[in-house]
Amino acid sequence: MDKKEKHVRENKGANYETPDQIANSMKARGKERQRENTSRINKFWLWFGVLVLVFILLYWLFSIGIFGDLTNSFNG
Repeated sequence: MDKKEKHVRENKGANYETPDQIANSMKARGKERQRENTSRINKFWLWFGVLVLVFILLYWLFSIGIFGDLTNSFNG
């Protein structure tokens, strides 16, 4: 028995994981990563939508003349 086999046999007790446990933990990590990525994308689209709405509001306010009059950007 070489050193590596001896080391594996000695450490099998406390921290040894079966292949099924490793597969399940990999699945769990993958699901968690997917959840994080999905929430990140959702936050991006939410803030993008807020910015679009702000620009639409500003355009509308300028088009009806309220902001143009307040900022003196209209001559007349």
